[in-house]
Parts: sequence; structure tokens; C-alpha cells
Amino acid sequence: MNNERKRPLRVLVAKVGLDGHDRGAKVIATALRDAGMEVIYTGLRQTPEMVVATALQEDVDALGISILSGAHMTVFPRVIQLMKDKGMNNVLLTGGGIIPPEDMKELHELGVGTLFAPGTPTSDIAAYITDWVNENRKELL
Repeated sequence: MNNERKRPLRVLVAKVGLDGHDRGAKVIATALRDAGMEVIYTGLRQTPEMVVATALQEDVDALGISILSGAHMTVFPRVIQLMKDKGMNNVLLTGGGIIPPEDMKELHELGVGTLFAPGTPTSDIAAYITDWVNENRKELL
């Protein structure tokens, strides 16, 4: 990671909807924190509106949504639209969970970043976020 950064990368990790399984989200949050990032974890049962409002308030560089409920084709498009409405065009929307590859492709076409399946090494996720931010948020360098 670039040591010349003005501040640590800020990442919001969120659980949206009624999905009550947050162990994976907590593992990711801890791994990102261990990688030197500042992590805000929203807890369970957040709405897309709540998550985007928090991301905006906390001035995050990336927003990661963990979703295991099958609602990814509703949640991610709503979050990306809210982010666009708020002018958050230089904030990464990423996430992971049980998402079929064809849905990942469709979501990527809508503007969602890389989505990660269970079992992805946390170092890969941290590296992806760091690389994306370094490329897309140059004001932090």
C-alpha cells in the first residue's frame, strides 16, 4: 500500500435486507482493518438508503455489500442508483456472497465493481480495493 496517502482508505461494509448471516462480513471487515484500512461496519438489516447515507456521511472510498439472501439483483441496482443520485461516482461499490456468475456480469455492466464469491482470499479483496482506489481516487495520494 502507498505510504504517501493522506489518510487510510475508508471502507463501509454493509449487510442489506433481511439476511442475518454476518460472519463473512465480519471476517472481511477484520481483514480490511488488518490491511490498514479504516472500516465502518453497519450491522444487520440495513436499507440501501441507510447504507448510502452512511457511506456519504463517512466519506468512504469503497462500499462493500455482503449478501447471501438472493436479493442481489434488487439490492445492488438500488444502491448504485442511490450512489449516482448522490454524486458518489468515485466511490467503489463492491461486495460478495452467493451471486451467480451471470448475475455478477449483469451487475458489473450496471457499474458494480468486482463481486467476490465465498472462499476468496481476503488479501485479494484488500488488494482489489486498494488498487481501485489508487486508480480512481487520486486526490487521496
